[in-house]
Amino acid sequence: MAAPTTTAPAPPGRRRSVTGTRRTVAALFLLPALVLLGALVVYPIGYSLIRSFYNASGDGFAGFDNYKAIFTDDGIRTALKNNIIWVVFAPTVSTALGLIFAVLTERVRWGTAFKLVVFMPMAISMLAAGIIFRLVYDQDPDKGVANAVWVGVHDTFAQSSAFPNAHPGRESPLKADGGGFITTATVHTGRTVALPLVGVAPDQMPDGAKKAVAARAEPGKITGTTWQDFTRGKGVGRLGAPDPSELGYSGMRIEAVKDGKVVATAKAAGDGTFTLPAAADGARLRLPASNFKQPYNGVDWLGPSLVTPAIIGSYIWMWAGFAMVLIAAGLAGVPRELLEAARVDGATEWQVFRKVTVPLLAPVLAVVTVTLMINVLKVFDLVYIIAPGSSQDDANVLALELYRKGFSEGQPGIASAIAVFLLLLVIPVMWFNVRRLRREERR
Repeated sequence: MAAPTTTAPAPPGRRRSVTGTRRTVAALFLLPALVLLGALVVYPIGYSLIRSFYNASGDGFAGFDNYKAIFTDDGIRTALKNNIIWVVFAPTVSTALGLIFAVLTERVRWGTAFKLVVFMPMAISMLAAGIIFRLVYDQDPDKGVANAVWVGVHDTFAQSSAFPNAHPGRESPLKADGGGFITTATVHTGRTVALPLVGVAPDQMPDGAKKAVAARAEPGKITGTTWQDFTRGKGVGRLGAPDPSELGYSGMRIEAVKDGKVVATAKAAGDGTFTLPAAADGARLRLPASNFKQPYNGVDWLGPSLVTPAIIGSYIWMWAGFAMVLIAAGLAGVPRELLEAARVDGATEWQVFRKVTVPLLAPVLAVVTVTLMINVLKVFDLVYIIAPGSSQDDANVLALELYRKGFSEGQPGIASAIAVFLLLLVIPVMWFNVRRLRREERR
């Protein structure tokens, strides 16, 4: 029997990989990528680090002054505070919604179509999404979808006044009174009262408004008319008396006030007429301020207090689909035997979700959350486009402040310091992500 032959190990300089490729050949193939990586990543990082220690002109050493500005400059501190809000809420809400969508769509027949619709915003650029949501959050309910819905819901429960611009005209018996109007003289039973007003455009009159008529006197009661005392055309119509073309103030509220107390109330009919009981005798009639309040115009979504949550909402709209797709992929790998075993043991669907599904998906949830955290630290486009100039300072984030310092305010030293600071914030998150991925590979 022949003795087994052994192959001598290759010299260290000629060692091959498991695929048979020499290290020198592999290095040559990697060289273009390494050159690009150095030119596009390593060099800019190194230059930014060095530039962050110099003044605005770049010819004087500034030490750590640029880094001190990060924590003393009001604009940068606002940006830092907003970045914290972004990191806490945007990834958390996006991941939570992605988890809910992924779990629920597994149980419906049209789940694939739903996933497609939710994921579709990812196909839109940040620029386009910013323009879309700038229109969505427009203050005018006739333009902004958010305020159109909000105003519609509000007006369902609290109807706005139809007479926001109404006011007494010439020779009127009314005078101003705390946002409303009140008669200068007292009223008495058996007599009629005229309460003329002007200032409401014909196309803004209430739907129930009819041609105004003069009220008829009734014994033991006070009757009157409130109407739009204006007729188009010079010298046309009579002051203080309803004309054929003039409309009544349908729904106008009238209060009888005596000794500072409201003793009776009435509501004008479509033709503007109203009737008060004998208790109003000797009182003055008041048209309260509620008749003239301005119509509800919705929420100032892009105002100083709500601009950051509003922009975060647009980010969630874009990235919840990304989280859903990754979580759904992880959910597809969950052993169904474990879920069925939990149900057989008597666990409710909520208990199965909380104690079985979520723990099994923990690695995927962590990867999604950390990826989104890195993403929101760099958010720039949405804030720059959605926030109007009047509230951009309130919505400021570090990436936007870097741009403003470097290109608008001519302070590249501080901009470089912000860039280095952002890198330092991202590195721990990336390190955590890499560690988790390596741990998963070992399993």
